Amino acid sequence: MLHTLVVLVEDKPGVLDRVASLFRRRAVNIESLTVGHTDIPGISRMTIVVAGGDEIVERVTHYLYKLVNVIQVENLTYRRMVTRDLALIKINTEAEKRAEIFQMVEVFRGHVVDVTNNSLIIEITGDGDKIDGFVRVLKPLGIIELVRTGAVAMERGSESLVNTSVEVTYGAVPV
Repeated sequence: MLHTLVVLVEDKPGVLDRVASLFRRRAVNIESLTVGHTDIPGISRMTIVVAGGDEIVERVTHYLYKLVNVIQVENLTYRRMVTRDLALIKINTEAEKRAEIFQMVEVFRGHVVDVTNNSLIIEITGDGDKIDGFVRVLKPLGIIELVRTGAVAMERGSESLVNTSVEVTYGAVPV
């Protein structure tokens, strides 16, 4: 089963390495990992998708809290959440196939972001299944290159995951 963890961390050098190493040491495969800044200076948000049972995820969560720069860990797996991936897909195109490709892009609510004489780059966002389906449709046309981000996730509703009273310190000076 896939689990979606959101981890708030201090934005300091080496934090990503320590988090990834924790999973490696525990022999837990990371299916997807994204990291980005939050609206709070000094705090980054990791979305980590891992395969494994509930007990493995509970154990990893416990170990994550032992890392100095980890502020908060939430398992969103059993909560109502919105997840999105992004993919850029470069495909071969012939002039007579372009209209068909543009229709497919429209059906999947993607966007053509680059056009050359021989290729198109298509941007698509959505859940993993939607992107997988779009890739299957495009494969016969000739995918030149494909790149995907990992999943980002957010719990539905008006509550914030981030405790707004979180204070990040660098040395002895609160930020």
